Amino acid sequence: MFNLIYKILKSIILINLKIYKAFISPMIGTNCRYHPSCSEYFYNAIDKKGIFFGTYLGLIRLIKCNPWGGSGFDPVEKNKKSNLT
Repeated sequence: MFNLIYKILKSIILINLKIYKAFISPMIGTNCRYHPSCSEYFYNAIDKKGIFFGTYLGLIRLIKCNPWGGSGFDPVEKNKKSNLT
């Protein structure tokens, strides 16, 4: 049951991000300092990392996106395997 609710909630969030990218983002213009853009990053973070950690990563990225923040290539990191033996 939890898995079904999780999938539905994830789908709703991803659909809202697609709607934002299709309709609202073109009106604002291409002002993003990062590649991929913040909306693409948010979408990829939720898709790859899940709702909770993906939302956390997306919000951190939005906070970094300001005139005094960084810029450049900043993709969602893949899971890193630890080299501890």
